[in-house]
Amino acid sequence: MKTITSRDNAQYKDLKHLATSSQARRKAGRTLLDGVHLCETWRQLRGHPEQCIVSEAALHNPEVAAIVAGLEAEHAHVLCLPDALYAALSQVEHGVGIMFLVETPQRATPAALSVNAVLLDNVQDPGNVGSILRSAAAAGIREVWCSPGTAFCWSPKVLRAAMGAHFVLDIFENVELAPLLDGAPIATLATSGYATQRLYDIDLRQPVAWVFGHEGQGVSDQLLGLARHQVVIPHLGQVESLNVAACAAVCFFEQVRQNLD
Repeated sequence: MKTITSRDNAQYKDLKHLATSSQARRKAGRTLLDGVHLCETWRQLRGHPEQCIVSEAALHNPEVAAIVAGLEAEHAHVLCLPDALYAALSQVEHGVGIMFLVETPQRATPAALSVNAVLLDNVQDPGNVGSILRSAAAAGIREVWCSPGTAFCWSPKVLRAAMGAHFVLDIFENVELAPLLDGAPIATLATSGYATQRLYDIDLRQPVAWVFGHEGQGVSDQLLGLARHQVVIPHLGQVESLNVAACAAVCFFEQVRQNLD
Protein backbone atom coordinates (compact mmCIF):
# COMPACT_ATOMS: atom_id res chain seq x y z
CA MET A 1 0.00 0.00 0.00
CA LYS A 2 1.35 3.40 -0.99
CA THR A 3 0.76 6.54 1.11
CA ILE A 4 0.66 10.17 -0.01
CA THR A 5 0.62 12.91 2.62
CA SER A 6 1.24 16.09 0.59
CA ARG A 7 -1.22 18.09 -1.49
CA ASP A 8 1.73 19.01 -3.74
CA ASN A 9 2.35 15.42 -4.78
CA ALA A 10 2.01 15.15 -8.58
CA GLN A 11 -0.11 11.99 -8.43
CA TYR A 12 -2.45 13.58 -5.92
CA LYS A 13 -2.79 16.68 -8.11
CA ASP A 14 -3.79 14.45 -11.04
CA LEU A 15 -6.44 12.73 -8.91
CA LYS A 16 -7.76 16.10 -7.71
CA HIS A 17 -8.04 17.28 -11.31
CA LEU A 18 -10.02 14.17 -12.26
CA ALA A 19 -12.26 14.54 -9.21
CA THR A 20 -13.18 18.14 -9.93
CA SER A 21 -13.18 18.48 -13.74
CA SER A 22 -15.49 16.78 -16.21
CA GLN A 23 -13.23 18.00 -19.02
CA ALA A 24 -10.26 16.30 -17.37
CA ARG A 25 -12.18 13.02 -17.07
CA ARG A 26 -13.17 13.13 -20.73
CA LYS A 27 -9.63 13.94 -21.86
CA ALA A 28 -7.98 11.28 -19.68
CA GLY A 29 -10.55 8.58 -20.38
CA ARG A 30 -10.65 7.88 -16.65
CA THR A 31 -13.07 8.46 -13.82
CA LEU A 32 -13.47 7.88 -10.09
CA LEU A 33 -15.99 5.47 -8.60
CA ASP A 34 -16.85 6.66 -5.10
CA GLY A 35 -18.30 4.35 -2.46
CA VAL A 36 -18.43 0.68 -1.51
CA HIS A 37 -21.32 -0.25 -3.81
CA LEU A 38 -19.78 1.09 -7.01
CA CYS A 39 -16.37 -0.32 -6.15
CA GLU A 40 -17.69 -3.78 -5.33
CA THR A 41 -19.83 -3.82 -8.47
CA TRP A 42 -16.83 -2.87 -10.61
CA ARG A 43 -14.78 -5.68 -9.05
CA GLN A 44 -17.52 -8.23 -9.67
CA LEU A 45 -18.18 -7.22 -13.27
CA ARG A 46 -14.92 -5.70 -14.51
CA GLY A 47 -12.12 -6.90 -12.22
CA HIS A 48 -9.26 -4.77 -10.89
CA PRO A 49 -9.40 -0.97 -10.90
CA GLU A 50 -6.38 0.97 -12.12
CA GLN A 51 -6.00 2.08 -8.51
CA CYS A 52 -7.91 1.88 -5.22
CA ILE A 53 -7.83 5.04 -3.09
CA VAL A 54 -8.76 4.91 0.59
CA SER A 55 -8.76 7.30 3.52
CA GLU A 56 -6.87 6.40 6.68
CA ALA A 57 -10.09 6.26 8.69
CA ALA A 58 -11.74 3.96 6.15
CA LEU A 59 -9.20 1.23 6.82
CA HIS A 60 -11.06 0.61 10.08
CA ASN A 61 -14.33 -0.02 8.20
CA PRO A 62 -14.82 -3.81 7.77
CA GLU A 63 -16.26 -3.50 4.24
CA VAL A 64 -13.44 -1.26 3.05
CA ALA A 65 -10.80 -3.34 4.79
CA ALA A 66 -12.09 -6.48 3.05
CA ILE A 67 -11.92 -4.83 -0.38
CA VAL A 68 -8.40 -3.51 0.28
CA ALA A 69 -7.20 -6.88 1.56
CA GLY A 70 -8.59 -8.63 -1.49
CA LEU A 71 -6.94 -6.18 -3.87
CA GLU A 72 -3.59 -6.35 -2.11
CA ALA A 73 -3.70 -10.15 -2.19
CA GLU A 74 -4.10 -9.84 -5.96
CA HIS A 75 -1.24 -7.29 -6.16
CA ALA A 76 -3.51 -4.44 -7.22
CA HIS A 77 -2.48 -0.83 -6.57
CA VAL A 78 -3.83 0.70 -3.34
CA LEU A 79 -3.22 4.31 -2.28
CA CYS A 80 -3.89 5.56 1.25
CA LEU A 81 -4.55 9.26 1.91
CA PRO A 82 -4.94 11.25 5.12
CA ASP A 83 -8.61 11.97 5.73
CA ALA A 84 -8.32 15.65 4.78
CA LEU A 85 -6.70 14.88 1.41
CA TYR A 86 -9.26 12.17 0.67
CA ALA A 87 -12.15 14.50 1.56
CA ALA A 88 -10.92 16.98 -1.06
CA LEU A 89 -11.33 14.28 -3.73
CA SER A 90 -14.67 12.81 -2.69
CA GLN A 91 -17.98 14.35 -3.70
CA VAL A 92 -19.97 12.01 -1.46
CA GLU A 93 -21.10 13.59 1.79
CA HIS A 94 -20.48 11.27 4.75
CA GLY A 95 -18.98 8.64 2.45
CA VAL A 96 -17.11 5.60 3.76
CA GLY A 97 -13.76 6.58 2.27
CA ILE A 98 -13.03 4.35 -0.71
CA MET A 99 -12.92 5.04 -4.43
CA PHE A 100 -11.58 3.34 -7.54
CA LEU A 101 -9.70 5.03 -10.36
CA VAL A 102 -10.83 3.25 -13.54
CA GLU A 103 -10.52 3.65 -17.27
CA THR A 104 -13.74 4.72 -18.95
CA PRO A 105 -14.75 1.71 -21.10
CA GLN A 106 -14.35 2.33 -24.82
CA ARG A 107 -16.69 0.43 -27.12
CA ALA A 108 -16.49 -0.18 -30.85
CA THR A 109 -19.41 1.81 -32.26
CA PRO A 110 -21.97 -0.36 -34.09
CA ALA A 111 -22.86 0.73 -37.60
CA ALA A 112 -26.60 0.80 -36.88
CA LEU A 113 -29.20 0.23 -34.19
CA SER A 114 -29.97 -3.47 -33.87
CA VAL A 115 -30.86 -4.17 -30.22
CA ASN A 116 -32.95 -2.50 -27.52
CA ALA A 117 -31.43 0.94 -27.04
CA VAL A 118 -31.92 4.35 -25.47
CA LEU A 119 -31.13 7.60 -27.29
CA LEU A 120 -30.74 10.66 -25.04
CA ASP A 121 -31.24 13.97 -26.82
CA ASN A 122 -29.75 16.78 -24.74
CA VAL A 123 -30.79 15.33 -21.37
CA GLN A 124 -28.77 17.63 -19.15
CA ASP A 125 -29.50 16.71 -15.53
CA PRO A 126 -26.99 14.11 -14.24
CA GLY A 127 -29.55 12.64 -11.86
CA ASN A 128 -31.99 12.06 -14.71
CA VAL A 129 -29.32 10.48 -16.90
CA GLY A 130 -28.22 8.17 -14.08
CA SER A 131 -31.80 7.15 -13.29
CA ILE A 132 -32.45 6.38 -16.96
CA LEU A 133 -29.32 4.22 -17.13
CA ARG A 134 -30.38 2.35 -14.00
CA SER A 135 -33.87 1.67 -15.36
CA ALA A 136 -32.47 0.69 -18.75
CA ALA A 137 -30.12 -1.87 -17.21
CA ALA A 138 -32.92 -3.28 -15.05
CA ALA A 139 -35.12 -3.66 -18.14
CA GLY A 140 -32.46 -5.55 -20.07
CA ILE A 141 -31.67 -2.75 -22.51
CA ARG A 142 -28.19 -3.07 -24.02
CA GLU A 143 -27.16 0.25 -25.56
CA VAL A 144 -27.26 3.92 -24.59
CA TRP A 145 -26.51 6.63 -27.16
CA CYS A 146 -25.97 10.20 -25.96
CA SER A 147 -26.04 13.40 -28.00
CA PRO A 148 -23.28 15.99 -27.48
CA GLY A 149 -25.54 18.04 -25.18
CA THR A 150 -26.32 15.17 -22.81
CA ALA A 151 -24.66 15.03 -19.37
CA PHE A 152 -21.37 13.12 -19.32
CA CYS A 153 -22.29 9.58 -18.29
CA TRP A 154 -19.07 8.98 -16.35
CA SER A 155 -19.42 12.02 -14.09
CA PRO A 156 -19.69 11.34 -10.34
CA LYS A 157 -23.36 12.38 -10.09
CA VAL A 158 -24.44 10.16 -12.98
CA LEU A 159 -22.42 7.25 -11.61
CA ARG A 160 -24.02 7.55 -8.18
CA ALA A 161 -27.55 7.79 -9.60
CA ALA A 162 -27.03 4.78 -11.88
CA MET A 163 -25.79 2.53 -9.05
CA GLY A 164 -23.56 0.35 -11.21
CA ALA A 165 -25.74 0.24 -14.33
CA HIS A 166 -22.83 1.60 -16.38
CA PHE A 167 -20.99 -1.68 -16.02
CA VAL A 168 -23.62 -3.74 -17.87
CA LEU A 169 -24.44 -1.21 -20.60
CA ASP A 170 -22.70 -0.24 -23.82
CA ILE A 171 -22.57 3.57 -23.64
CA PHE A 172 -21.74 5.76 -26.63
CA GLU A 173 -21.30 9.50 -26.08
CA ASN A 174 -21.07 12.61 -28.27
CA VAL A 175 -23.07 10.88 -31.01
CA GLU A 176 -25.18 12.65 -33.62
CA LEU A 177 -28.51 10.87 -33.19
CA ALA A 178 -30.22 11.84 -36.44
CA PRO A 179 -28.16 9.49 -38.68
CA LEU A 180 -28.95 6.61 -36.29
CA LEU A 181 -32.69 7.22 -36.56
CA ASP A 182 -32.74 7.90 -40.28
CA GLY A 183 -33.68 4.55 -41.83
CA ALA A 184 -33.03 2.60 -38.62
CA PRO A 185 -33.67 -1.15 -39.09
CA ILE A 186 -35.54 -1.44 -35.77
CA ALA A 187 -38.57 0.39 -34.39
CA THR A 188 -37.79 3.90 -33.10
CA LEU A 189 -40.11 5.59 -30.60
CA ALA A 190 -39.89 9.19 -29.43
CA THR A 191 -41.96 10.45 -26.52
CA SER A 192 -43.95 13.66 -26.91
CA GLY A 193 -46.70 15.26 -24.90
CA TYR A 194 -48.34 16.27 -28.19
CA ALA A 195 -48.42 12.79 -29.73
CA THR A 196 -51.77 11.11 -30.35
CA GLN A 197 -50.58 7.50 -30.30
CA ARG A 198 -50.55 5.96 -26.82
CA LEU A 199 -47.54 4.01 -25.58
CA TYR A 200 -49.80 1.10 -24.64
CA ASP A 201 -51.11 0.71 -28.20
CA ILE A 202 -47.66 -0.01 -29.69
CA ASP A 203 -46.34 -3.56 -30.18
CA LEU A 204 -43.10 -3.61 -28.19
CA ARG A 205 -42.32 -7.31 -28.58
CA GLN A 206 -39.35 -6.50 -30.80
CA PRO A 207 -36.13 -4.48 -30.50
CA VAL A 208 -36.91 -0.81 -29.86
CA ALA A 209 -34.81 2.34 -29.78
CA TRP A 210 -36.34 4.81 -27.32
CA VAL A 211 -35.73 8.54 -27.78
CA PHE A 212 -35.98 10.89 -24.78
CA GLY A 213 -35.30 14.59 -24.82
CA HIS A 214 -34.33 17.68 -22.87
CA GLU A 215 -36.07 18.16 -19.51
CA GLY A 216 -37.87 21.31 -20.64
CA GLN A 217 -37.95 21.20 -24.43
CA GLY A 218 -38.38 17.49 -25.01
CA VAL A 219 -37.13 15.65 -28.10
CA SER A 220 -36.01 17.97 -30.89
CA ASP A 221 -38.32 18.46 -33.86
CA GLN A 222 -35.72 16.87 -36.15
CA LEU A 223 -35.56 13.64 -34.15
CA LEU A 224 -39.34 13.56 -33.67
CA GLY A 225 -39.68 13.68 -37.44
CA LEU A 226 -37.22 10.82 -37.93
CA ALA A 227 -38.73 8.49 -35.31
CA ARG A 228 -41.06 5.82 -36.66
CA HIS A 229 -43.53 6.42 -33.81
CA GLN A 230 -44.31 9.40 -31.61
CA VAL A 231 -45.98 8.23 -28.42
CA VAL A 232 -47.58 9.78 -25.37
CA ILE A 233 -47.96 8.29 -21.90
CA PRO A 234 -51.55 8.88 -20.76
CA HIS A 235 -51.80 10.21 -17.23
CA LEU A 236 -54.44 11.45 -14.83
CA GLY A 237 -54.27 14.56 -12.70
CA GLN A 238 -53.32 18.14 -13.44
CA VAL A 239 -49.56 17.83 -13.99
CA GLU A 240 -48.41 18.77 -17.46
CA SER A 241 -45.94 15.92 -17.99
CA LEU A 242 -43.76 13.30 -16.36
CA ASN A 243 -40.12 13.78 -15.42
CA VAL A 244 -37.97 12.36 -18.23
CA ALA A 245 -36.49 9.65 -16.00
CA ALA A 246 -39.97 8.58 -14.85
CA CYS A 247 -41.17 8.62 -18.45
CA ALA A 248 -38.28 6.39 -19.50
CA ALA A 249 -38.98 3.89 -16.70
CA VAL A 250 -42.65 3.62 -17.70
CA CYS A 251 -41.67 2.97 -21.33
CA PHE A 252 -38.99 0.40 -20.52
CA PHE A 253 -41.20 -1.64 -18.24
CA GLU A 254 -44.15 -1.55 -20.59
CA GLN A 255 -41.82 -3.25 -23.04
CA VAL A 256 -40.79 -5.74 -20.34
CA ARG A 257 -44.47 -6.40 -19.53
CA GLN A 258 -45.33 -7.09 -23.17
CA ASN A 259 -42.40 -9.45 -23.58
CA LEU A 260 -43.32 -11.37 -20.42
CA ASP A 261 -46.97 -11.85 -21.38
